[in-house]
Amino acid sequence: MPALSSLVVVGCLRGVFGVRGWVRVKTYTTSPPDILRYKPWYLERDQEWHEFFAEEGRMQTKGLVVRLRGIDNPEQAAPWSLSQIAVGREQLPALADGQYYWKDLEGLQVQNLAGVDLGKVSYLFETGANAILVVEGERRRLIPYLKGSVVQAVDLPRRLITVDWEPDF
Repeated sequence: MPALSSLVVVGCLRGVFGVRGWVRVKTYTTSPPDILRYKPWYLERDQEWHEFFAEEGRMQTKGLVVRLRGIDNPEQAAPWSLSQIAVGREQLPALADGQYYWKDLEGLQVQNLAGVDLGKVSYLFETGANAILVVEGERRRLIPYLKGSVVQAVDLPRRLITVDWEPDF
């Protein structure tokens, strides 16, 4: 198993599908079936990661469903419902300059253009229009990840994101 620090969450299980133990998958990949390319998957349960292999998957009306090796009925699948799905970072494609995986941004300090510390990125989420940085400091801020207009610079070596954002927002 890869080191925990190299695991990247790419989706989560959303429940059991059918009588043969298939599971519903919410994927964070650009195209839902792309998650099937990654092998193995690591599923989190009780704060431990367990290795699984996606044997097959298909799109249904309500999203992607997957059959995991070793899970053959709903009773075996049920305890894994709502588990995070992670893969080793080495499996992910390389990104172009100026692109980042969300995991790379988590924990970075956020400052505005005047140098005011706004806190650290706790996590990100997608709204459909754009991603949102959840920044925890003296209070929680939701800052849109809009490169160029709001997010001015991401400096991974310095672990710093500079934003055009007023502290009162």
